[in-house]
Amino acid sequence: MSNQESSSSQRAKLSPDEVDVVVVGAGFSGLYLLHRLRALGMRTQVFETASGVGGTWYWNRYPGARCDVESMQYSYSFSEELQQEWQWSEKFSAQPEILGYADHVADRFDLRHDIQFNTEVTAAHFNGAGRCWNVETSHGDRVSAKFLVMATGCLSSTRMPDFKGLESYTGKTYHTGMWPHEEVDFSGQRVGIVGTGSSAIQAIPVIAEQAAHLTVFQRTPNYSIPSRNGPMTPEYEHDWKSDYESFRAAARGSKNGVLTNPNEVSALAVSEEERQQVYERRWEGGGTYFMAAFNDLATNQQSNDTAAAFVRDKIRNIVDDPEVAELLVAKDYPIGTKRICVDTNYFETFNRDNVTLVDVRDAPIEEITETGLVTDGRRFEFDAIVFATGFDAMTGTLLKMDIQGRGGLTLGKKWEAGPRTYLGLMSEGFPNMFMITGPGSPSVLSNMMVSLQQHVDWVVDSLEYLRSGGLDAIEPLREAEDEWVEHVNAVAHQTLFPQANSWYMGANIPGKPRLFMPYIGGVGTYREECDEIVAKGYKGFRLQKSAHREVTAAE
Repeated sequence: MSNQESSSSQRAKLSPDEVDVVVVGAGFSGLYLLHRLRALGMRTQVFETASGVGGTWYWNRYPGARCDVESMQYSYSFSEELQQEWQWSEKFSAQPEILGYADHVADRFDLRHDIQFNTEVTAAHFNGAGRCWNVETSHGDRVSAKFLVMATGCLSSTRMPDFKGLESYTGKTYHTGMWPHEEVDFSGQRVGIVGTGSSAIQAIPVIAEQAAHLTVFQRTPNYSIPSRNGPMTPEYEHDWKSDYESFRAAARGSKNGVLTNPNEVSALAVSEEERQQVYERRWEGGGTYFMAAFNDLATNQQSNDTAAAFVRDKIRNIVDDPEVAELLVAKDYPIGTKRICVDTNYFETFNRDNVTLVDVRDAPIEEITETGLVTDGRRFEFDAIVFATGFDAMTGTLLKMDIQGRGGLTLGKKWEAGPRTYLGLMSEGFPNMFMITGPGSPSVLSNMMVSLQQHVDWVVDSLEYLRSGGLDAIEPLREAEDEWVEHVNAVAHQTLFPQANSWYMGANIPGKPRLFMPYIGGVGTYREECDEIVAKGYKGFRLQKSAHREVTAAE
C-alpha cells in the first residue's frame, strides 16, 4: 500500500476521542516520540505534511546536502541493537543516507501505520471544558486528544524572498529547503543562486561542477571550515560501537551534545605561535570542532578575534582573486555567532572560470525579470535560479498554524514580542501542549539528535507521571516562564552571539521580533535543570487532577 493510500484509509478510521496524543511531525522527533508513546500504551496519531518520514532530511535534498555533525554522533541512542546494526558510509553523512536511516527506523519499529502522511495540521484549539485539544487538518480530519505534541522541527518553514517580479520569471526556480524529489540536472545551464548561508555553501561547489556558469549573489559572507569528509573506516566505527554507552553519556553532558575534544584554556593564555598551531590542527582536522579550539571563543572578543583572523587568512590564501577573497571574508560579526558552516571546497569553487560572485549588500537585488534578475542596474539572465534564503526558524511553522489555548488565546498573540516558553517545552496558557526542541531550549545550538531525545524522554516521562498520579493536565506557571525567558536572554548576553544579525535572533525575517531564541547555557547544564525541576515535583508547573483541583510542586 502506498503512503497516500495508507493516509486515506487512516482518515476514514479516525474519530473524536480516539487517541490520547496527537503528534505533529514525523521527523526524528516524531518517530522516537511515537515509539516511546506506544511502549507507554498511549493511543497516538501522528500527522505529517510530507509523503514520508525524515522531517528536514525529507525536504532538504539540495545538491551537496550533508550533516555537519559526525555520523556516529548524529543517530539515535535509545536502541543498542539499532546502534550496532546501522552502518554509515561516511564521516559526515549526506542527505540520502540520513533519510535512508529514518526510513530504516520507521520500518524496523513498525511506525508508519500510526502516521498519516500528506496531511497538514491547520488548527489546534484547547477545549477547557473537556480538557482536550481539538485538532483539524487540511483533509478535514477532526481529532480530539488529551495531549498535543509539536514535533515540527526548528528548520521546517522555508523563507521565499518577496522580490518584485518573481512571478514573472519563466525559467526554473528552486529553494534549497523545498528541493524536488526528482533529479535536477544543471548541465549546460546558466544558474544563479541567491544566498551564501549553510545550504548554499554546500550546494555551490556541486552546482558549479554541472552548470555552464554559476553566479552567486551574496549579501553576508560566512565563516566556513573544511569538513575533511571521507569514508567511514572500520576502525573508527568499531571504536564507537565498542563503547557507545560511554560516548553517548559524555555527549549528553557536554556543551553542544557533540564530543569535540574541547581545549579548556583561553586563546589569550598561550603564545601566538602555540595559538596558531592549535588553530591549524583544528582546521586540518575539519568540522565544527574548530570552535572548541579554546574555551572562550564565544565569550571573549579578543579571543574570538584571533580565531576569526586565522580563518580570514585561510580564505585569502585559498581564493586566487584578492578582490573576490575580500568579499568572501566575514568581518561584521564574531566567528561562530552564526552557526559556523562546514564545507567541501567551497572557497576553492570561486577559483573556477565558470563561477562569478556578486556582492548585493550595498546594491540589493532590485527585481526578478522574465529571464533573470537585476541588481545595481546590471541585468543577469539565467536558465534557473536557486534561492538559498533559509527558514523562518524555530517559530515559523508553529505560528502558521491556528493554535489557540485557554480562553481562545492564540500562540501568535502570546508570542507577538517573541517566543515565551518554560524550558522550550511548554508555554503558559497552552495546557497539555508540548514542543520538542522549542525556543528556549538548546535546540539548534546542539546536536539535535541528543536534544530531541532528551525532550521526548522528558515529555513521555511527564505523561507517565500524570497518569500514575491521577492527573490530567500540566501547564507552566507564568512566573516560572517569565524567569526562564529572562534567564535564557541573560545567558545569551553573556556571550558574543547577540552581536550577529542571525536567524537565531530572527533577523532574517522582516518584522520578526529580535530575540535570541535558543538556550546557550549548554546541553549538559540544561539537562540538569530539567532533571532538577522533575525531582522537585515539576517545579514551576501547574498540575491538575481530573476533579480540577490544582496541584503544584509545593504539594
